[in-house]
Amino acid sequence: MFLAHFELWDTYWECVSRHYALFICSLTAALYLWGRKRQTPVLVSGKAFSAFLHKHCPVVAERFSPTPWCWGGRLQTLVCALLKSRPRVTYRNELIRTIDGGQISLDWVDNKANATYPESSTRPTVLILPGLTGNSQQSYVLHAIRQATLRGYRCVVFNNRGVGGEELLTPITYCAANTSDLERVVQHVKGLFPHAPVLGAGVSLGGMLLLNYLSRKRTESGMVAGLTISVPWDAQKSSDSMEEPLNWLLFNKYLTNGLCRAVTRHKKILEKVVDLDHVLKARTIREFDERFTSLLFGYKSCTEYYQDASPDKKLPNTAVPILCLNAADDPFSPQHAFPLTIVQNLPNVALLLTAHGGHIAFLQGLFPRGESYMERVFGQFVQAVFEHPRDITKACGIKEEKLS
Repeated sequence: MFLAHFELWDTYWECVSRHYALFICSLTAALYLWGRKRQTPVLVSGKAFSAFLHKHCPVVAERFSPTPWCWGGRLQTLVCALLKSRPRVTYRNELIRTIDGGQISLDWVDNKANATYPESSTRPTVLILPGLTGNSQQSYVLHAIRQATLRGYRCVVFNNRGVGGEELLTPITYCAANTSDLERVVQHVKGLFPHAPVLGAGVSLGGMLLLNYLSRKRTESGMVAGLTISVPWDAQKSSDSMEEPLNWLLFNKYLTNGLCRAVTRHKKILEKVVDLDHVLKARTIREFDERFTSLLFGYKSCTEYYQDASPDKKLPNTAVPILCLNAADDPFSPQHAFPLTIVQNLPNVALLLTAHGGHIAFLQGLFPRGESYMERVFGQFVQAVFEHPRDITKACGIKEEKLS
């Protein structure tokens, strides 16, 4: 009897030992791979701008350690969308009219109670541009606002037409190439606070829009600097990547459905200018742009629209300091489209490239719900721009009086 008991006990501990050994092996493998992923991001920029960033935005030189159980950019992107926390933000909404009779919804966080900048007229302002179907309620927007308001700054979110909860008054929505609405918003913000510096922060499509705007307005942009996160540099190459089978299933299909839902919400006014039944049958973002966006904005084809929307080759026309954060494994913005050669020859643009991070994710820690690498880059760069304006303009070879 005792012998049988000990045999059972030995069998039990043998089983436990095997599972424990398997667990240790798995953990060791995970930590090994995680250690290999711990890499310092690559900073592509001019020497003076690089020196400024290393001094005032030290996160650019930190090792980025992605969440160990998030293997690859796709998983980073999905986990971020599902698990990321949502800081509580209270907005003040404002609707402004456009020249063509439309309206734009702006969500403000005035930050009046802040002691660092008690004077509203000179309080620095961060203008945030969300992604393709995003608005002021996205988690990445809420986290960006938290970073900015903790440092004393004011924030305003530019919701593209028809996605901020407002009615569409004219049969015009938005696209990455048309910067007229952004120009209207900047004029409005500068009109309210002419002595407050404005920094533009664009995420994904919002980053494309921001870069296109900065390249067109040059020294008359009304901004002192720009920041982009996960921007697609070449719309055609981005579309090709998003149409790969797995990317289509995980991301493209979902975003296309979101675009179609937005169109359906404004069906009465949009059906006057496009064949909505045809539009709503789109299965990819490219098909949606072919049937809706390119037609609405007067392009002969989707290819022509994508060429006009791509910001990569327009960077030499920009005239303010710009920091761009991208991940090499971003399924929305393929690595081979990064404008490395162009940026290397520009004094005012810096590319911060991580090996991992996905699209608008850059998750860290075992439970990646809070602040991530992306938020730290955002917070530190915004602070560097607002607190050291002379240093950054000098580093980028810009005469301070030229920035309006």
